[in-house]
Amino acid sequence: MTDRPPHPLRIAALVKQIPKFQEMRLGDDGRLVRDGLELHMNDYCRRGVRAGCDLAEATGGTCTAITLGPDTADTVLREAILCGCTDGIHVTGAAFAGSDTLATARAVVAALEATGPWDLILCGRNSVDADTGQVPAQVAELLDLPLLVGARELDLVAGSGEQEGGLAALLEHDDEWLRVEVDLPAVVSCAERLCDPCKVKEPEAWATVDGDRIRRLGPDDLGPGPWGAAASPTVVGSVRVLEIERTGERLGGATPAHLERVAEVVRSRGALRTSDDQTGEVARPSGPGNGGEIVVIGEPGRARSTAELLGAGADLAATIGGRTVLTIDVVDDWEALSGQGADRVMRHPGVTGADEVARLVAGPLTTDPPWAVLAPSTAWGREVAARLAVRMDAGLTGDAVGLEVRDGRLVALKPAFGGRLMAEITCTSAVQMATVRSGILPMSAPRPGAPFAADLLSPALSSAPDTSPDRLVRVLERRRDDDSDLLANAEVVVSVGQGIDPADLPLVEELAGRLGAELCATRKVTDAGWMPRARQVGITGHAISPRLCIAIGTSGKFNHTVGLRGADTVVGINPDPGCELWGWCDVGLVADWRDALEPLINRLTAD
Repeated sequence: MTDRPPHPLRIAALVKQIPKFQEMRLGDDGRLVRDGLELHMNDYCRRGVRAGCDLAEATGGTCTAITLGPDTADTVLREAILCGCTDGIHVTGAAFAGSDTLATARAVVAALEATGPWDLILCGRNSVDADTGQVPAQVAELLDLPLLVGARELDLVAGSGEQEGGLAALLEHDDEWLRVEVDLPAVVSCAERLCDPCKVKEPEAWATVDGDRIRRLGPDDLGPGPWGAAASPTVVGSVRVLEIERTGERLGGATPAHLERVAEVVRSRGALRTSDDQTGEVARPSGPGNGGEIVVIGEPGRARSTAELLGAGADLAATIGGRTVLTIDVVDDWEALSGQGADRVMRHPGVTGADEVARLVAGPLTTDPPWAVLAPSTAWGREVAARLAVRMDAGLTGDAVGLEVRDGRLVALKPAFGGRLMAEITCTSAVQMATVRSGILPMSAPRPGAPFAADLLSPALSSAPDTSPDRLVRVLERRRDDDSDLLANAEVVVSVGQGIDPADLPLVEELAGRLGAELCATRKVTDAGWMPRARQVGITGHAISPRLCIAIGTSGKFNHTVGLRGADTVVGINPDPGCELWGWCDVGLVADWRDALEPLINRLTAD
């Protein structure tokens, strides 16, 4: 904190109540059974409450917890008050049932405007049940405020003259770090490691909070609406539980016979077959163009994810008889983009910030609405898409892992609850939107075609984005310590836990390299700084779907293994015969990794 903090801050901490999804199940109607299900505050929101209370104390201000949900959701407000919040605001009522992210953001913003003004609004980076990360950006867009995504450090900056002060922050984005400054008021989404979470473990303590400290707001308090399902431009269709069956074969010791048995299982399941062994389908040719446009939002510096999205866009465009349009800052290879599926390009050179890009492309997309908009499911892509969805009043599915056309509409497949559920989401709005997880959709082989001709391109968009200076996030420094696409697209991974000495990581990496594997890690490993945050897999990390995962030095706790549910084959190595890892493996060795990993890799690479 600075020695001269700004005036006493009035802070709002947005919190969400979620179920502990280890225990969740679906009823006969396909809906989540909440009766008897233990509910708690979203893990990221706990950081927002703690940070908000600390900043309020530092400035002599206040922190108010705000939630939207049924009557039972007041428990998260009670817990937040016990953790230091001055009071709570509960947006509740039957009219709010069925709210998607846009409807939720609009209801929360109505509550903020009815009870404001606010200097700072803190949110969790995302909720670990749905993992869309859309509400913070949509709240910021509706309030016309800047957004800091994934704050890892927050410091108050004193104002000068008429300036009220602001924030300096270190932001954690996928595989890069940004040092930024922003003026207040602002919206901040909190990263997992921003601070220790607020937590009152004894639920019986919640009842001790005076009910007068919680203000209830219903639809009559917030205006005519519409609210809830009626205001939600997305609809949840079929939902199914994805139960992963593992054979659980466990072998005692790294004997030659046991090593050969593991290699036999891996080979028989085709786990070593990589995408290089196959010829991907050629990107589909475009339709006549009268079916509508699929707009792909290309993230600067992420050619791989852009290529994946273009292939998906070309596939959708061919199905509806439309064309694929790419928005991107610079073009290095026109012919490559054409081969990947682009029919037209809208360039925005020099404009790369998520807020500015969203404002810039919203103009032409509002004038000439496309059939659908696809964006990468990264910190940058989520903010661009969420802000665009507000401006275009469009439905947005977050973190999709599959796309298809059904009855002339886009159907997006979205995982939830750490991949235990898969839901079909459709949009009721004219423009349909989705952010798409990297590494999930296949890379198409280039389609034949000539390089772009100048008359086939949209002219460069030269007008400056309509962004007021006080809304901008000022980027002071940007650095990348990894490439998240490497892990997202890995066919083989070696999962590393704290049972590995950090001094042995170079050896593990060398052995993994012989398989063409990437390393991933548990939260404790990345917390210790042994590996970059971009390598964390689990509830608050990435979810990946390699053909083969070899897990070493990890006990197999749910918080990590849930991020690897999509792995085709899992091999475990651990000297503890009673650890949780064995219930999650297809085959495993009760052995020290030093005795098992290298000889196993020797057998797997022998052919």
